Amino acid sequence: MKNTVRIATRSSKLALWQANWIKDQITATHSGVDCELIHIKTKGDKILDTPLAKIGGKGLFVKELENALIENQADIAVHSLKDVPTELPEGLEISIFTTRATPNDALVSNQHTSFNTLPQGAVIGTSSLRRIAQLKHLRPDLGFKTLRGNVPTRLAKLDAGDYDAIILAAAGLVRLELKERITELLPVDISLPAIGQGTVAIESRCGDVEILNILAHLNDAETTSDSLAERAFLCRLNGGCQVPLAGFAETQNNQLTLTGLLASPDGKQFLKMSRSGPVETCQEIGVELAEELLAAGGREILSLVGIEVS
Repeated sequence: MKNTVRIATRSSKLALWQANWIKDQITATHSGVDCELIHIKTKGDKILDTPLAKIGGKGLFVKELENALIENQADIAVHSLKDVPTELPEGLEISIFTTRATPNDALVSNQHTSFNTLPQGAVIGTSSLRRIAQLKHLRPDLGFKTLRGNVPTRLAKLDAGDYDAIILAAAGLVRLELKERITELLPVDISLPAIGQGTVAIESRCGDVEILNILAHLNDAETTSDSLAERAFLCRLNGGCQVPLAGFAETQNNQLTLTGLLASPDGKQFLKMSRSGPVETCQEIGVELAEELLAAGGREILSLVGIEVS
């Protein structure tokens, strides 16, 4: 067994929490294994004044970490699964899906108690087209203002009075011990989560048996099947940050239910459907739900942002 596992990670507080959590899980199980964190700055960390959709979307927070794996500078890369594209570089794989934390979006406000009590014309801070389209669909009166940066930076902008409220992933706030900042956990019927939201994933080189043996105890079967369904849905739609798209799977009694959403950026064209089946068919469920959305007008919505689907 390897003596040291080199972990590629971004340097934000949340990324380091995730990497250190993986490190602790490894060393607690394998007493003879040390872990070394390799800090890497990604393109998404460097460009903070532009919405992700305008600078490339998915992949902005993972490419440099993947290069470290390809060049054998690291053994694993720790990611927020929602940041990972469905197409990975040749020779790499998502080898571990850890147990999913709270997947919901969270409303954070210093003045208002819930989404429904936000005043007419309230300004919401978020750069997520997925969040904007869903909230505009329910509340066309709301205004939206770009919000980038790490979690503490975003909270500081809210506290400075730049927004009436901001939307963040609840899991990140909980992991950073900022749960008390959550004003309201948004139900999935208000804001369907991003694909993979709440899941810490580990990427590694294909066939690295030593690493797989060290990590095996971290994999969660239910999160894996839910994630594979969501990512199959995303892959079929050629989705990224350029289009409002969401997918959320839940498993109960060996039945997986996937809810998918596709909308125009202004929230006026809005498709939302669900499909269920045996958990063993998780990826088929994702593809079939995507086909249903495409047939119901999804191709036209995707074409609005220049995405063509066969």
